[in-house]
Amino acid sequence: MPDTPRELLARLFAAAVAAAQPERCVPPHLPPPPKGRTVVLGAGKASAAMAQALERHWPATLTGLVVTRYGHAVPCERIEIIEAAHPVPDAAGEATAGRMLELVRGLGEDDLVICLISGGGSALLPLPAVGLTLGDKQAVNRALLKSGATISEMNCVRRHLSAIKGGRLAAACHPARVVNLLISDVPGDDPANIASGPTVGDPTRCADALDIVRRYRIDLPAAARELLESGLGESVKPDDPRLARVTTTLVATPQMALQAAAEVAAAAGFAPVVLGDAIEGEAREVGKVIAAIARQVRRHRQPIAPPCVLLSGGETTVTVRGDGRGGRNVEFLLSLAIALDGEPGIHALAGDTDGVDGQREIAGAFVAPDTLARARARGMNPRERLDANDGHGFFEALGDSLVTGPTLTNVNDFRAVLVR
Repeated sequence: MPDTPRELLARLFAAAVAAAQPERCVPPHLPPPPKGRTVVLGAGKASAAMAQALERHWPATLTGLVVTRYGHAVPCERIEIIEAAHPVPDAAGEATAGRMLELVRGLGEDDLVICLISGGGSALLPLPAVGLTLGDKQAVNRALLKSGATISEMNCVRRHLSAIKGGRLAAACHPARVVNLLISDVPGDDPANIASGPTVGDPTRCADALDIVRRYRIDLPAAARELLESGLGESVKPDDPRLARVTTTLVATPQMALQAAAEVAAAAGFAPVVLGDAIEGEAREVGKVIAAIARQVRRHRQPIAPPCVLLSGGETTVTVRGDGRGGRNVEFLLSLAIALDGEPGIHALAGDTDGVDGQREIAGAFVAPDTLARARARGMNPRERLDANDGHGFFEALGDSLVTGPTLTNVNDFRAVLVR
């Protein structure tokens, strides 16, 4: 029997996630063992699974320390796995970040540090710069998450308020060789923006971070603002000699995930159209644009004829104005559904590939032509729910949430719109 639209959408999401699984994408990029010690460090939602994959394929001795989000740990024998809070950091993350800097102290030229970095690492390595407290970092993170700033803008601010991000961890490893294996969750795949770049040089400056703070009217703690204004929060730059022995490889990216989904769609008889792997902007505005494209396809067979699937990735933003339960993928979908207004033959899925959309343990949701009608039959007003930023409440009430649990990877948002 052929898939229902919902079943096919779920298979596309599963294919995208599978393409970025650490067991699949980490082993091909492992370096040979060094003459000296091997130390493994990691941070991010996928970092524990990356550490497990490395252990299974590493032929020599090693030690290591990795921090991941609560609920995302997997068992390792030689690498210590710590769980900490995301998206607002906690003391467990702070302590682990400090331990990482201690672990690499005194390494020599014959030693190797393998860094396993993935999305979420910014919150999981909240080591404050001198003069700041964990409370300051938590306040900054909460303000950034509500501001509507892009992920690259948020991470620029974070790098300049940190004692470990913005290349500082890599600099602490000098003179050892550093091999970065990264799973990208950011539009454009810039390593400096993945977990705020603890092991790569940062070309931005304190002045750039201040511009972002002013643009979004972010209320910073006084100590944080002083650090930026004084220039004392400057990060490690790409030409720093301490980074001369650092190499970086992207082992999984949003584009790879979209391509895997495209292959599944084509095999099911739906022509895949990848709209972009780095789409940003307000989630509700992106929803309107993609709804307009889907209607053009169905009504006028442009730029492609149905049956087809419109695929996209990237990271949208939500400027929080209401008191609902987020997150950006369900906000996108609710806006999409309102714009489509029951258009026949169009079904959609959007979800975060880590299994967590916003601060909810829900990956995303599904939309069908009858979504709005079913909502109204339950007494829900879709526009009011959108204004309240309550996408999760809306789709949970309909039984249309996408719940996967932790996927142990993270290549950002995945969106698929089927047009029949």
